[in-house]
Amino acid sequence: MQESFSKVRGMEFPRNVLVGHDALGDIVPLCRQLDFGDEGLIITGSTTYPTAGKTVEQLMSDGGFGVSVHMTGNATEANVEKAIDDAKDAGARFILGVGGGTKIDISKLVAANLHIPFVSIPTTASHDGIASGRASLKQDFGPKSIDAVTPIAVVADTSVIMKAPYRHLASGCADVLSNLTALKDWDFAHRLKAENFSSSAYSLSLHAATTILDNAQLIKPGVEESVWLALRPIIISGISMSVAGSSRPTSGAEHMFSHALDLMGKGNAMHGEQCGVGTIMMMYLHGGDWASIKWALSEIGAPTDARGLGLSDDDVIEALVTAHEIRKDRFTILGDNGLNRASAEAVARKTGVIG
Repeated sequence: MQESFSKVRGMEFPRNVLVGHDALGDIVPLCRQLDFGDEGLIITGSTTYPTAGKTVEQLMSDGGFGVSVHMTGNATEANVEKAIDDAKDAGARFILGVGGGTKIDISKLVAANLHIPFVSIPTTASHDGIASGRASLKQDFGPKSIDAVTPIAVVADTSVIMKAPYRHLASGCADVLSNLTALKDWDFAHRLKAENFSSSAYSLSLHAATTILDNAQLIKPGVEESVWLALRPIIISGISMSVAGSSRPTSGAEHMFSHALDLMGKGNAMHGEQCGVGTIMMMYLHGGDWASIKWALSEIGAPTDARGLGLSDDDVIEALVTAHEIRKDRFTILGDNGLNRASAEAVARKTGVIG
């Protein structure tokens, strides 16, 4: 007798996504529509509070909400615990995360701990975590990606994000471009290791990356429409993780290269910038069109080589050699044993990442 079908999967998505000029002005009606309680906590930082946090606080107060403000720093366990305590003291029924990646990551973790909803209100777009249910926590042995909670809504004001250093937007675009090799790694693992695979998540992630690739020449500093063009695929990339139930559609060997650099404590580059350069080299290993990725990164204004990341040639080679050790549970083009030093140097030189 055939066994009855019993497969169950859950997927969480943002219920509302508002992207555009002066989108912050819709925060009060949005919160009313979502039927939050009256008491909430705004999690922000010393830089992002005057940029957008203060405006959100004023709008919410004028709209009849009782909101408290929690100022925080990096996404560490200690800072998450402090934010949880403040949320409890304030009797918060919801969280508004106003800021860059670290503020939104802390908001995700607080909301997950207290089982309350949170709204993602980015002031920069440096990576695809704006709309995902995963958070990056800073630890002594490097950043750790963990499950948190998907935002119930995203409010991305292009007029606010445009005021952030353009480097952040370029980094976010590079992070989404890195989906191109993450997806090849996922397909590789699916075929060789029978790893679980979601064609829907794959399609969303690929759509996000190709949108950035196709519009690379239009994404420029000081242009609000460029922010608009970039934000939608950045958000879609984050949603692909919710569909997959993991970071698989957006994170492969190129992210392992980036995390290896983080552990080495080398350079001064942003996460997306490192992933972008990693993508050039991983696409070469996959036998794909690495030159088009390098071209797109250059057009957007993101780094394409070691110098752009503030690294030496040896730093890049060392990160390539050790990258496979970052996530033993994630099969990629690097395989189980990684690259030897000669192979790593050859890849980096042939792609122009090192001179």
